[in-house]
Amino acid sequence: KIALYIIWGFTFIVYALVISLHYLPQANNIPVFAKNLPLLNACLNGTAFILLIMSYFFIRKKKVLLHKRCTLTACVLSIFFLLSYVLYHYLCGDASYEGDYKGVFIFILISHIILAAISLPFIIITLYRGLQGDFMKHKKIAKKIFPIWLYVTLTGVFVYVFLRDYYNCI
Repeated sequence: KIALYIIWGFTFIVYALVISLHYLPQANNIPVFAKNLPLLNACLNGTAFILLIMSYFFIRKKKVLLHKRCTLTACVLSIFFLLSYVLYHYLCGDASYEGDYKGVFIFILISHIILAAISLPFIIITLYRGLQGDFMKHKKIAKKIFPIWLYVTLTGVFVYVFLRDYYNCI
């Protein structure tokens, strides 16, 4: 029960941090590396996507250790993504898409944001259940949250592809 409070507390902190990015003043001295963070974010998301696919196939083949390693690595990459995302948006602010496919972009972006926000605590709960050995609850929630996490990692790459010409840092 305490673990759930910690998970929801962490989720609230992440939400507050991401929302606060829109109200913080943009940094004055932007380091040169900041311009590379969107590409890094896309690579982290894309690699997490591949690892999640591998994780799924490993568990289907009853290769639990490989499933666990892929899933944990995807989680670590997602944490690095979150840190890099926050850093980029703190340093550089938001990018605005001005291309021909704005409707498609807006749909992908909004669905990505909403599903990322909704899925965060459930991804952590699923991971916790698996690490605790509560495989029945782990499997039950994973069946629902896995496709959402997969969608979020893939659409994260799509968001980068749409915005790659519009990032305006440095």
